[in-house]
Amino acid sequence: MQCSLIICTYQRPQALYRLLESLQLQTRYPEEVIVVDASLNEETKRLLEHHTYANLRYFLVDKEHRGLTKQRNFGIQQVLDQSEIIAFLDDDIILYPNYFEQLLGTYQKFPEALGVGGYIINETHWKEVGYVYLPKENEFYWDGWVRKDGSRMVWRKKLGLDSNVPPGWMPTFGHGRSIGFLPPSGKTYQVEQLMGGVSSFKKEVFQHVQFSTFFEGYGLYEDADFTLRLSKLGKLYLNTAAQLEHHHEPSGRPNQYQYGQMVVRNGWYVWRVKHPKPTISDRFKWHSITLGLLTIRFLNTFTTPSKKQAWSESLGRVWAYFRLFWKKPQ
Repeated sequence: MQCSLIICTYQRPQALYRLLESLQLQTRYPEEVIVVDASLNEETKRLLEHHTYANLRYFLVDKEHRGLTKQRNFGIQQVLDQSEIIAFLDDDIILYPNYFEQLLGTYQKFPEALGVGGYIINETHWKEVGYVYLPKENEFYWDGWVRKDGSRMVWRKKLGLDSNVPPGWMPTFGHGRSIGFLPPSGKTYQVEQLMGGVSSFKKEVFQHVQFSTFFEGYGLYEDADFTLRLSKLGKLYLNTAAQLEHHHEPSGRPNQYQYGQMVVRNGWYVWRVKHPKPTISDRFKWHSITLGLLTIRFLNTFTTPSKKQAWSESLGRVWAYFRLFWKKPQ
């Protein structure tokens, strides 16, 4: 299967360089690599002028196409006609050598798949414990593996607000467990959400679904919105053997106040795209979890070294939450 890779980048030349270097070690190299750069300077352009990479095409876009979802949609328009799969990677990723071999092999094993996601291996410590195991209160167990649960999930379990569907699926009250709660078992799991920065899709799906421009700029949860809509049309899979590392480059990110607003406002939007008519019980649970997470983030002002960031993000969350009552996202 012919594959086009789209990398959207913004003000991160060194992170992009590390990704492209790891791409050179792939056992299965994409037929084309499209870099869509929304930087406000030409540092990334100059870096690519001094390094040669096979099949790479570079685009420095203007304000009209700046922003993650806009850049992805722009990149899709540049893809070769003969490409069958369009893959996306964030610019602060480092690939394991067999990433694309595993990713594309999933489409052969599951020909009905509309999309396949890769697996971030470096963010969570998992322990294989087998199938006869009773997890502790602060642990999450799935498919013979266990990991620590953060304080946010522990209090949700105590209050009966934990997700009631598998990881990678959204419950009717939103606030599910992401695909990050699937273990590095080497298995492939069916999901309805994928992380956009480690995803791939059959080219044909973009005739029916596009990345929403509601998610301007940084685009938090834009991947959840896109894949939740796409999962209504067909099946999505996560291959935990298609592994990579995510290094969360700090440059190019919004300030904490804006981020706090996006957590609440974008989160509400994605929930209502999936469940436009939630019950009173589901509404109560969504608001309870949102306010609980807001409270925890506010308490971080006193319990973490990053006091200013926690305070700023908390204010953003508060503003976005109360704004929902008079101006809901459309």
